[in-house]
Amino acid sequence: MPVRIGIIGAGAAGLMAAKYALDAGASVTVIEKNEKAGKKIYITGKGRCNVTNACDKEDFMKNLVRNPRFLYASLACLDNKGLMRLFDELGVKLKIERGERVFPESDHASDITLALERYLRIKGARILYNTRVSGLIIENGYVIGVKTETGEMSFDRVILASGGLSYPTTGSTGDGHAFLKSAGHSIVPCRPALTPIETNESWCAELMGLTLKNVSLNAYGVKNGKRKKIHSEQGEMLFTHFGISGPLVLTLSSLLPDDFRGTELSLDLKPALSEEQLDARMLREFAAMPNKQLISCMDTLEPHALGEMILRLTKISPYQIVNSVTAAQRKRLVSFIKNVPLTVKGLRGMNEAIITRGGVNVKEINPSTLESRIVKNLYAAGELLDIDALTGGFNLTIAFATGALAGKSAAAQDE
Repeated sequence: MPVRIGIIGAGAAGLMAAKYALDAGASVTVIEKNEKAGKKIYITGKGRCNVTNACDKEDFMKNLVRNPRFLYASLACLDNKGLMRLFDELGVKLKIERGERVFPESDHASDITLALERYLRIKGARILYNTRVSGLIIENGYVIGVKTETGEMSFDRVILASGGLSYPTTGSTGDGHAFLKSAGHSIVPCRPALTPIETNESWCAELMGLTLKNVSLNAYGVKNGKRKKIHSEQGEMLFTHFGISGPLVLTLSSLLPDDFRGTELSLDLKPALSEEQLDARMLREFAAMPNKQLISCMDTLEPHALGEMILRLTKISPYQIVNSVTAAQRKRLVSFIKNVPLTVKGLRGMNEAIITRGGVNVKEINPSTLESRIVKNLYAAGELLDIDALTGGFNLTIAFATGALAGKSAAAQDE
């Protein structure tokens, strides 16, 4: 008799778990509370689905933020290169873009979901949509089925792949965490990750929509009474009505400490120049337009709105004539451009977070199989786990890889 497996959730982890379980000869039922599969897949990569990242193994591991070692067995089962081959076999042509990000050639996220769904149906999986699981059925330390709103269903094994808390409109409302908690598992507190940052500085709102490229964002915290750099990266960011966002900011949000409020940020608007080099450039600009207003000179250095804001924050009049600018004022400008101070007030909520930080404590899950160490025949995969990574296709790879290992492990016959 084939092993009967119930998979809760038809997202990336659940669909891949179903594929691997079917390939191993199991009988599979996928239970999804939404009206269709892969709702979160549809919005990843701005609707294009950043499936994975084509970087080498060493670089891949560097992009895993929390509990990377837990993923060794999952990535041995299905890594980024294997994932690319798998979708090619399923008929989805892929392409590699900047930063080694991998997308469907069509730029349609739906291609990924439909390819997996089609495979599951061909292989005989049962997929139940609009079906909400309300709890697990556990007897004598073994999971034996699930409760739904319409009744109970019996299974030999159950895989929880119901997602985290980010983008709750896609159905990620923490159901799996609740099920695991009721089964005796501990949950590492969840918070948004890869999300915009709110700042104490209200002036950011006046620059809303302004994008900055090739700037450096630095973060500092206090450890043992000493100021210590948390992270530094050069790239792109933008100002918003609540603070800052963009690639640099999303990355930083995942690396902030648990007690992140009050973290000091420093924005270097000219990271390619030292203070001495910037001062020399400013002197050249001043010499070229000695009788102009200072704001005209600032326009050669920064976007107009940002130049005006810099002058306001350094308390220098934009209408001051360039040849009247003192050495002290110039030094103040140079110092500010190289070190624009910002302070973290908070993180945007789960509605804007790409991923959930926190989840089921991985010490309570066997990394070699993804089976619960507390309840036999119960498995967990995907964003439910306390694992997350930076942007670039890494988080989706984690979901696919853990789903693959959970499906393969759950389908294995008892020895």
